[in-house]
Amino acid sequence: MIYDIRHITRFDYGGQVKFARCNLRLQPIDWPGQRLESYALDVEPAGRLSPGRAEAGLANVTRLVVDSPVRTLTIESRARMIVDRLVPVPQPDDPTLAEVAALARASRDLSAAGPANYLFPSPLIPLDRDIADWCARDLDPSRGALDAGIALARRIQEEFEFDATATLVDTPPHDAFLQRRGVCQDFAQIMITGLRAAGLPAAYASGYIRTIPPPGEARLVGADATHAWVLLWCGPVQGWVGVDPTNGIWMAGDHIVMAVGRDYAEIAPVDGVVLGSGAQDMKVSVDVAPIDEPLSEPAIA
Repeated sequence: MIYDIRHITRFDYGGQVKFARCNLRLQPIDWPGQRLESYALDVEPAGRLSPGRAEAGLANVTRLVVDSPVRTLTIESRARMIVDRLVPVPQPDDPTLAEVAALARASRDLSAAGPANYLFPSPLIPLDRDIADWCARDLDPSRGALDAGIALARRIQEEFEFDATATLVDTPPHDAFLQRRGVCQDFAQIMITGLRAAGLPAAYASGYIRTIPPPGEARLVGADATHAWVLLWCGPVQGWVGVDPTNGIWMAGDHIVMAVGRDYAEIAPVDGVVLGSGAQDMKVSVDVAPIDEPLSEPAIA
């Protein structure tokens, strides 16, 4: 499948901003099953762009510096992606969770994609005994890694309620767990907490998912949003396998990986420092369109 992606972030400031320095992680990475064909980034009304280096995680980073006074700032990225990713199928000879944990501890791969980087707690995903105990029901060490991963994702999808008003971007996983409600970030963080507690490498994936409207209804342009899910390392042969606890499905042809890290803080699409007075209002619009559908104008008002 070929997708055209348009991602618009607009900031409206309560007062004049004299200077801003931001990290933009909006260019999707190359990852197994997907390839970036083209990419463009525009900033209005002004801004200087330069390549950056990912301090952590797997991301394409662009530095943005705004050094002239502004009251609004609009960041627009456009990407064309080719995605050809099969749905994983658990097999009887898959490595068990115990084998995956042992292989991860023995791995000498210290690259950004190495499993050792994703074994331990991270700033936004600490150890949590309650979550670990709840997840352990699906994580018997003798169970096949793929079978266990999708079982846990499906239980989260079944027992938790999606509620965009229940949490904020900095809500700890424990709070969302107690409420049994939240958004994709919360569900991914809960699952990662349980996997890491079991000694398994688990990464936070940020990106996009194609939304398919009900039969007979048009796709809502600009209504999509960034999405989050989990990557579970299943040994050196199978590598990283994606599971989506929000929807209880595998990462496959409808998922597009933008960045991978230990948690959201490492790979936020936009972060940085702004010097000015007054509050700010941020609006985000994302459109993920298959190539046979025109890429229309997202509404961000």
